[in-house]
Amino acid sequence: MAAAPVWSVDPRTGKPREQVAHEATAEEIDRAVRGAYAARGALADRTVRAALLRTAADLLDASGEHVIEAADAETALGPVRLTGELARTTAQLRAFAEVVEEAAFLDVRIDHADPGRTPPWPDLRRWKVPLGVVAVYSASNFPLAFSVPGGDTASALAAGCPVVVKAHPDHPGTSELCASVLRRAAARVGLPEDVLTLVHGFEAGVELVRHPLVAAAGFTGSVRGGRALFDAAAARPAPIPFHGELGSLNPVVITEAAADERAEQIGAGLAGSMTLGEGQFCTKPGFVLAPAGEAGDRLVTSLTAAVSETEPGVMLDHRMRDAFVAGVRERAALPDVDAPITPGAGGEHTVSAGFLSLPAELLTKAGPHDLLLEECFGPVTVVARYGSTDEISSVLARLPGNLTATLQLAEAESAGTVPGTAELLAELTPLAGRVLVNGWPTGVAVAPAQHHGGPYPATTSTSTSVGATAIERWLRPVTYQSTPAALLPPELTDENPLGVPRRVDGHAEGYAGA
Repeated sequence: MAAAPVWSVDPRTGKPREQVAHEATAEEIDRAVRGAYAARGALADRTVRAALLRTAADLLDASGEHVIEAADAETALGPVRLTGELARTTAQLRAFAEVVEEAAFLDVRIDHADPGRTPPWPDLRRWKVPLGVVAVYSASNFPLAFSVPGGDTASALAAGCPVVVKAHPDHPGTSELCASVLRRAAARVGLPEDVLTLVHGFEAGVELVRHPLVAAAGFTGSVRGGRALFDAAAARPAPIPFHGELGSLNPVVITEAAADERAEQIGAGLAGSMTLGEGQFCTKPGFVLAPAGEAGDRLVTSLTAAVSETEPGVMLDHRMRDAFVAGVRERAALPDVDAPITPGAGGEHTVSAGFLSLPAELLTKAGPHDLLLEECFGPVTVVARYGSTDEISSVLARLPGNLTATLQLAEAESAGTVPGTAELLAELTPLAGRVLVNGWPTGVAVAPAQHHGGPYPATTSTSTSVGATAIERWLRPVTYQSTPAALLPPELTDENPLGVPRRVDGHAEGYAGA
């Protein structure tokens, strides 16, 4: 039986563009994983790894016009957005090259033997080593930054792990183009091209997570798909780490004082954030607690005006469009739910942004309105109007885990002079991996202190997929005890010829500022 073809589809029309590949068979998955496994040793040299990451960034920049054209044809995200995403992607690759060269991620710790302790200490030398082959599952909404050349791939290669990427079916042509660039970068720095391999197909994704030589996986997508793969990873004879980003409501709490002080500004800001990219950001603010009363009314009026000015747009594919239209219809039909701006179908191929509103009291206990506490992917948010701080606390206590949580405060509250403000921030902290004050969650800076993750179902682990510490997902610690110096890796010898940052007998050596 011939393998099923993989087609590139135009989301603006729903029509196939061209066949770009075929779905990988079980034999092809096995061959890809074994090729990656054989390439592990070639990634051992950190200097070469850093060169690979920088070369990949340079080649992507050089191919930028073709990459952006291909991605726009398959995602309808537009050249402006995709130009920014490509810049973010190449900056991320270069940032991980710096992480590799700095080598602090190795977390080297040396405790010399101390027979005078009770009990005595032997000589102990600890560092982190790469896990092995990493399976990466591309996201639909970021065809570059969370796809073939994205953060999971960059951080895995930085850790010394070869990668097999399962392409997202929404942008197979873009995936093929980016994979060819990364493989060319590998060859240019003297590495086997199989340090990165691309496969296509739903069954390929399942086969990949089950392959005995795959040591870890990174996923960005839906709760349903991610949970199925997470369960498969855990059910293996030898379970593997599965770092999945599944879904997030990204709640926003607007205090009454904040609404009273700047209702119009907050309403406009919310509209811009929840409609950005047709509401297809994983950090879209999908649930808002806003005050009842005059200040809250002004905020809703501002939100209504701003959303009304948003033109219908194209989602990433027609399946997502249909799911959005059905999802908002089901939510709008719930009792006591209003739709000041009705979200839904904007045309045969487009959607219109909007928002739903209801009394927050309806969400303080379990009931049919719990559907509103589930993510609806697309340009829609839910505004729950609260009448007291107790209602805020009751609703927050029922929310699932999130990538972000946002607090909009008045000037006096931000200054810490209003009782209860710190307590409200503390209530949000258990809900998310990133807590914002007086900002909007869309946009995730690729910075060393960034954390892009959160309690389940936002993610399946406590790790981040953005920022320097994303590399930690693909490493495991190993300690050598009483091992002769001649047998130790250079990084663990007393001489430290490579000059890596370390902690020796409790003292920092070689760290910035140490």
